Amino acid sequence: MGQQQGDRALGPKGVRGTSRGDPSIDEPPRPIASGLELRSSAFSDGTLIPERYSRQGGNVSPPLEWTQVPDGTEELALVCEDPDAPGGDFTHWVVTNLSPESSGIEEDRLPREAAPGRNGFGDIGWAGPQPPVGDDAHRYFFRLYAVDRPLGLGEGVTAEDVRAAVDGHTLATGNLVGLFAR
Repeated sequence: MGQQQGDRALGPKGVRGTSRGDPSIDEPPRPIASGLELRSSAFSDGTLIPERYSRQGGNVSPPLEWTQVPDGTEELALVCEDPDAPGGDFTHWVVTNLSPESSGIEEDRLPREAAPGRNGFGDIGWAGPQPPVGDDAHRYFFRLYAVDRPLGLGEGVTAEDVRAAVDGHTLATGNLVGLFAR
């Protein structure tokens, strides 16, 4: 009998395949790690995003830093969304093709190799917070994905494109939540 994982018995090597579902590759399924740490020098997790990063306060993209990128990472991808927007999830930032050797994004500047995606306004690049006046503070979820293959996504991709491309290839994720109200 194979190894035990939780309450399920695993069969002989290769029967369950890999994290990508390929039974011809002789490796066990790989769980998603959560050790990737994402933070910003501009705001802390669960605190207000400064006005300068808002759409009307300068529309400057915030600096982000990350650590603990797992071995085997081939690419990093970033998505920032507001789930509290009146129409549902609103995309504020998509960035792909980030090097696994990188450790962050500077304020208002992407690394040379990075590919900016399309935000919810239809533009390429960062779109700062702009919740309706009088709403409670909206939450802005910054999600960094470490993936086990190059995604092959270029400029102008959407958050949906990124989610589809990372599905089954995510080694770890890092999350940071900022708040903003007007």
